[in-house]
Amino acid sequence: MASKIKKSVSESSTDPRSIRSQEALASALLVLLESTPFEQLSIRDIVAEAGIGYTTFFRHHATKEELLDAVAAEQIRCLFQLAVPALDKYDMHAGSTALFTYVHAHRRMWQTLLVGGAAGTVRAEFLRLAREVALQRGDPNAWLPTEIGTLLIVGGTLDLLTWWLRQASPLPIKRMVELHERVVLKPVIDANARKLPQKRKA
Repeated sequence: MASKIKKSVSESSTDPRSIRSQEALASALLVLLESTPFEQLSIRDIVAEAGIGYTTFFRHHATKEELLDAVAAEQIRCLFQLAVPALDKYDMHAGSTALFTYVHAHRRMWQTLLVGGAAGTVRAEFLRLAREVALQRGDPNAWLPTEIGTLLIVGGTLDLLTWWLRQASPLPIKRMVELHERVVLKPVIDANARKLPQKRKA
C-alpha cells in the first residue's frame, strides 16, 4: 500500500529533512486511514507511524485536520489523472472504470476524504483541475458553456462517489461505471457535441 501512495510535499520547502518529514506524515496518515477512522486518530498516532518526533509535526501542520487537507489535495490530483480520460467521449469507459477501481481499492481512505472532513478540499481541488482541462479542451462554439459542463461533471462524479462510499453493501464497480457514464458523463458530452447556431450574414 505504502509504495502506491501519492505523497504530499510542500512546494515551498526545499530542505530535504523537511520534505522527508512531510512525506512521512502524509504516508503515515494514509496508512493509518486504511484501518482506523480519522476521528479516532491522534497526532501521536500519526507521528509514531511516521517515525518522527511529536514537535516536528507542528513545524508543518497546526492540526491533524490541516494535514488531512494537504493529503486530500494531493490524492485528488492522483485520482484526477485517472479520471481525465472520462472527459473524452472516446475514453469515457476506461476513465470511469479507472476512477471507480482506484476508489474501491482505497475505500476506507476515500470514505474519510469524501464523506469526512476533507470533502470541501477534495471538491475544490477536483473542480480546479477540471477547469484547467476544460479551458484547454473546451470548444467556444459548443452549445453547453464550458463552465457549466465542468460543474455538472465534477459535481455529479463526486456526489456519485460519495453515495457509493456511504453504502453498507455497495454496488459493483461495473454497475457504478455504467451509472457514471449514463447519468453524469454522457449527457454533458452529448451537449458539448452540439454547436451554437451560426449567425447568418447580412
